[in-house]
Amino acid sequence: MTALRKTTVALTPKAAPFAIRAERASDVVAREALLDACFGANRHTRTCQRLRDERAPAEGLALSAVARGKLVGTVRLWHVSAGGIPALMLGPLAVEKSSRQFGVGAALMDHALAAATARGHHAVILLGDAPYYIRFGFSAEKTGELSLPGPFERDRLLGLELREGALDGAWGMISASGAPMAKASRAKKALQTVPHAA
Repeated sequence: MTALRKTTVALTPKAAPFAIRAERASDVVAREALLDACFGANRHTRTCQRLRDERAPAEGLALSAVARGKLVGTVRLWHVSAGGIPALMLGPLAVEKSSRQFGVGAALMDHALAAATARGHHAVILLGDAPYYIRFGFSAEKTGELSLPGPFERDRLLGLELREGALDGAWGMISASGAPMAKASRAKKALQTVPHAA
């Protein structure tokens, strides 16, 4: 198991301080615009999107970075089955171009991995650039026998064990296993309408 690193964020005099918090419903429009700007209009056709379509992010693992009241970064994690092994799929991670130099992406990663660990999750998988994600402990060491439901570059499929041995023997197709979006939305709405005890 690789130890998680903590990011030190150095703020320059020109840096806008930012905060990381749970994603809110009011973030949706800005988040979608940020994802379009970072990944282009075809982002909905990408392989990993098939694991997110019609699914709710894992509870407590949708995060926003905000600077001066503006959304500048986003990351979400999703429940998946990695060939029968419960795991999380991280993505997309996106940071507004003008905020990248301030460590927003690294801070989002650190918060997301710490939150996943605190919630008892054992492994995280992502499709991304190894030179960037290796510093967070990700590698292709235990993902070589896993597949995605569409085209992907094998060397970009990376994993991180939050508990040692969590991805041992991982083999087969990675598939979505999270709550369907409609069901999650209905449950949230039902909770909001339950009268509170006085």
